[in-house]
Amino acid sequence: MSTGTLWTTKSFAKGKAIRAVAAWAGLEITIPQSYVHLSDNQTPQFLSKFPHGKIPAFEGKDGFRLFEAFAIARYLASLAPNSGLLGHTPKDAALIDQWVHLAESEVGDMTSFILYMVTGKLTPYNKPMHNHLAEAQLRTLNTLNDHLATRTFFVGERITLADIYIASLIQRAAHVTIDTPLRAKLPHLMRHMETVVNQPRLDDIYEPTPELEKALQYTPPPKEKKEPKPAQAPKAEKKPKAKEVKEDDEEEEDPSIKDPPKAKNPLDDLPKSTFNLEDWKRAYSNKDTRGPDGALEWFYQNFDKEGFSVWRCDFKYNDELTLPFMSSNQIGGFFNRLEASRKYLFGSLGVLGVAHNSVIAGAFILRGQEAVPVMEVAPDWESYKFTKLDLEKPEDKAFFEAALAWDLEIDGKKWADGKNFK
Repeated sequence: MSTGTLWTTKSFAKGKAIRAVAAWAGLEITIPQSYVHLSDNQTPQFLSKFPHGKIPAFEGKDGFRLFEAFAIARYLASLAPNSGLLGHTPKDAALIDQWVHLAESEVGDMTSFILYMVTGKLTPYNKPMHNHLAEAQLRTLNTLNDHLATRTFFVGERITLADIYIASLIQRAAHVTIDTPLRAKLPHLMRHMETVVNQPRLDDIYEPTPELEKALQYTPPPKEKKEPKPAQAPKAEKKPKAKEVKEDDEEEEDPSIKDPPKAKNPLDDLPKSTFNLEDWKRAYSNKDTRGPDGALEWFYQNFDKEGFSVWRCDFKYNDELTLPFMSSNQIGGFFNRLEASRKYLFGSLGVLGVAHNSVIAGAFILRGQEAVPVMEVAPDWESYKFTKLDLEKPEDKAFFEAALAWDLEIDGKKWADGKNFK
């Protein structure tokens, strides 16, 4: 008897993890074979159940609904307590959560960002950002590999949810970033992944792991040559061809991530401003932030409050933050998704506090008087609260200056790390 329905596709790594958990736990789940990604999950019927339209999505026989892959996998694992998927003690369960969250944010998310960048699906290519994401991922891959140097599995002596979930993420990374040279440096992690995906009861879920000779790289599009048009050639009306999508490209789990619109940005129609944002970015980069000839002094001398505005930014879910370096990577990801608004925006965001007791906050300078038109290009912009600052008010001015100088302090939490959007 089916436990419930799981909306996913064959190629989704996180969907594979959920299916593998169900198989290991001895649970039957129904997967709609007629599901069409980026179409069916945009219908009113689907959105009424799962408002973000993301998959994997799960609905139990009793009507219980879940989105977010790890939550679904963990719930299914809890339905089979004798499977050992959640360990045998509270400490086991905590360690399982620890390793999964680390791998999901530092391996799975980085794989997605890199894939979107090199294929041009999310943002124009940015080499420094690509390098940063690859380095952040490599650090965690090494951590996972080192942990497995003296262990067969991540927690305990048997396969748990951590092993299945992480193996799924690693196999997907093997399509994008883990190439042959890197595999050789991660022998324990690769051995672990192959051990898990080749379990007999998971045969129907995982395909063989590819041997990627070189990690995916960005290839600039060839320049189009303009050819003279025939003098009297009639123009035949052509129907647009459907974009060919490979199965591996369907790893895009968030349907809100689409090709950027080609329509003119309304911000370009605003009255011309005397404040040159690019000049400000250069001043900020080349001058001390504070001081008589500092960047802030340059800002106050040149700022046009009619054409631009200043905003405070606060992350809404600080209770979910763990380690400062992970929060810093989150800021980097947010900035990456703001790429389409680069010419309208400058930002300085930081992580304030210590591990498991921190906040993300900072300030933005943006074109116009409203934050939404500039910020909504990032799918996760609503995870942040934006408050307009009045630089005539001493408290607002102090916050703005401290955010740019990286000495901001909130409720006793001091600036630990930060990034600029320039």
